Amino acid sequence: MRKMWIVLRAGMAATLLAPLPAAAQETSYSLTVQNGRYEPSTLAVKAGVKFKLVISNKGTMPAEFESPELNREKVVPPGASLPVYIGPLAPGAYPFFDDFDQKNRGQIVAK
Repeated sequence: MRKMWIVLRAGMAATLLAPLPAAAQETSYSLTVQNGRYEPSTLAVKAGVKFKLVISNKGTMPAEFESPELNREKVVPPGASLPVYIGPLAPGAYPFFDDFDQKNRGQIVAK
């Protein structure tokens, strides 16, 4: 019986100390607001995959990333970068705009 406990404990210790599998790498894209424009204005992403969109505001005024189609709205202060998690998306085009500057528009295209 004692021998069985030793073997059981050794097995538990080996399981607890075994290296964990590496986490799946997160898909990430960047979008910059600068000079009253989104760069890039069209962002191609893979359909069916959740991703992180990092929005960087290089301007001197706040910018608001807004997309009713994506159900996302995020105010990005000047000089800041903020993540927005999106998806997974069906294939198609998803427009977005800067609510503080309605002329500043772009789209995410999922393929």
